[in-house]
Amino acid sequence: MNNGKPVVLVVEDSALIRMGAVDLVLSAGYEALEACDADEAIRMLESRDDIDLVFTDVQMPGTMDGIKLSHYIRNRWPPVKLIVASGAAILEESSLPFGSRFFSKPYDDHAITDAMARLLSSDAPLAPTA
Repeated sequence: MNNGKPVVLVVEDSALIRMGAVDLVLSAGYEALEACDADEAIRMLESRDDIDLVFTDVQMPGTMDGIKLSHYIRNRWPPVKLIVASGAAILEESSLPFGSRFFSKPYDDHAITDAMARLLSSDAPLAPTA
């Protein structure tokens, strides 16, 4: 958290959709950061230690899509919460890292902010327990 506000990184290649998602994050009372692809998102995660949640698109140009990015983040920064959205692919949450949430586009803004609030307030384990 930064200044008491959770920090949400929006990863989206479409500038228009990214701007809408950033506005959504800000209206929910969080600090918003933005990246246009997974490579930029990883650079931001490497340079900051205050990112609480990543809200990523699935289909993006670059070295990895949102699914690969979410697994990479879970392995490298386990405390970071994850929300994945796609307009083209319908995913089972089981294909995402444990604890991630998936939304189809167009998503309901309230559903996204509700999921952000639940994930950010959750102390749930990030990996299944045996």
